[in-house]
Amino acid sequence: MKNFLKVLCFSLLVITLFAGYANYGIPQIEPALPPVEEKLELGTMTMEKFIKLGERLYNGKGTCTLCHNPTGGRAPLLASAATVAAERLQDTRYQGKASSVVDYLYESMVEPSAYVVSGFGKAGSNDTESPMPNVAANGIDLSDAELKAIIAYLQDLAGADVTVSIPTDAAPTEAKEETANPPPTPRTALDTPAAIIAKFTCGACHKVADQVGAVGPDLTTIGATRDKAYLRRSLLDPNADAAAGFMAGMMPNIYSEQMSAKELEMLVDYLAGLK
Repeated sequence: MKNFLKVLCFSLLVITLFAGYANYGIPQIEPALPPVEEKLELGTMTMEKFIKLGERLYNGKGTCTLCHNPTGGRAPLLASAATVAAERLQDTRYQGKASSVVDYLYESMVEPSAYVVSGFGKAGSNDTESPMPNVAANGIDLSDAELKAIIAYLQDLAGADVTVSIPTDAAPTEAKEETANPPPTPRTALDTPAAIIAKFTCGACHKVADQVGAVGPDLTTIGATRDKAYLRRSLLDPNADAAAGFMAGMMPNIYSEQMSAKELEMLVDYLAGLK
């Protein structure tokens, strides 16, 4: 009886310690709303503000920096995209319909396979097919005005003349006071793993779902070797434990800001189920 009581007390102590660690030792993910969408006031927008809008979209909603960054090497850098556009229009490999720099930059975002920079095509496509999605669809859903704002930013970034026009018939005037504008509203939360994978262009680097990216680790059976804690950490802090054969810094450390807690957990559950 004495041994039984000792075992019982020890078991209760272990359970208590485990429960305490689970509740207080492991960082908790608090529910969060998706990132906010900006309300575009094009009728009162100056070109300077239009360029700033493009910069925010480039680094935020457009998810451009997921691939176009100096560390990952998964897509060409865009600092000179506006200045090299003219020569790419004359390249024999160009298959698009653009006739100007603005048209080329626009086309490159909605029909990225019209011209693929050498070395950045899908594996096995001989640089004829781009892994980049159409950013006007596929869960990113940039509007015509947002696409043109990014073009303005890219032209300004390259030090070129900004020739894209703000898409409104109203003449640009000074912006209204900030307090006069309604607060931005959260974007619609994504409700399926497929939508999340499309929104954050996971397939541009990883083989996952129906995507065949080859820059990052193959995720088609990741759940067979990695648990949810590892997968969650890899999304929130990808440099904490880089996969064997892949350098730290290749995957951007931005998902904790761009993805809601609900979306994160949905993606973790999906990946954990890939056995």
